[in-house]
Amino acid sequence: MEPIPFDKRSGKIWFNGGPVDWSDVKIHVLSHGLHYASCVFEGERVYDGDIFKLEEHTKRLFHSASRLGFEIPYDQNYINKACKEIVAIQKVKNGYVRPVAWRGSEMMAISAQKTKIHVAVAAWEWGSYFDPNLKLKGIKLDISKWKRPAPDTIPWDTKASGLYMICTLSKHEAEKKGFTDSLMLDYQGNIAEATGANIFFKNKSGELHTPIPDSFLDGITRRCIIDIAKSKGIKIIERKIKPEEMSNFVGCFLTGTAAEVTPVSQIDKYKFSVCEVIKDLSESYQALVRKKTAA
Repeated sequence: MEPIPFDKRSGKIWFNGGPVDWSDVKIHVLSHGLHYASCVFEGERVYDGDIFKLEEHTKRLFHSASRLGFEIPYDQNYINKACKEIVAIQKVKNGYVRPVAWRGSEMMAISAQKTKIHVAVAAWEWGSYFDPNLKLKGIKLDISKWKRPAPDTIPWDTKASGLYMICTLSKHEAEKKGFTDSLMLDYQGNIAEATGANIFFKNKSGELHTPIPDSFLDGITRRCIIDIAKSKGIKIIERKIKPEEMSNFVGCFLTGTAAEVTPVSQIDKYKFSVCEVIKDLSESYQALVRKKTAA
């Protein structure tokens, strides 16, 4: 069954202050956010009707907007309430929430000082980001030719739409080659992240190694997994990692709001096993997000 296009769905979207019929939420084709990427967003998961880490996501949304030089015309508590309201209206039990803020169409040029800031929040039922069957075996990653830009060239610590252009290019190229996703290197040629998720490696000693997030997002899920791992006595090492070092690792996984904890079986020529440590971290993360007691 083909998925319903997102502009053909039913229900409500929170738009500029309250719920609006899904099909009536429209923006002008000359909106600054469309042409110049003056747009920020978040991706949030709903588990058993509750939004996981809602406050942290909203805080990051406001940080992203500030870094792009505009002010969201509501406070953070108001946006938190809007997210909860639309989840309840849409009756989402296990799904996704997308808050987004962008500059409007009052000005159409590089300068956009007098544009109105629009805000919307949509929510829908959504399962696994990656194919659940592939997740059990571990997904395969290509290595992208596109690199994360240097931190003095972009507002790298934001979730801003323009930063994802090369992610789409990388993922499309990987899928054409038969991979599920792509590994992106940073501007210095070190391992950075996947197109929409952070990455961890396990060595033979049981330590977890992960890149320092100094040119890409320090993900909320990434921080959760680090906390879970430390609580289990697993040593976490954050450092610069060269691509050729992947031959020294025996396990690999991705973390992200959408990806959750996704094992990786292959990156280019490098192979990894879906080990018990990764499975255990995944189970503990699921226990956390669903507010259950981990075994």
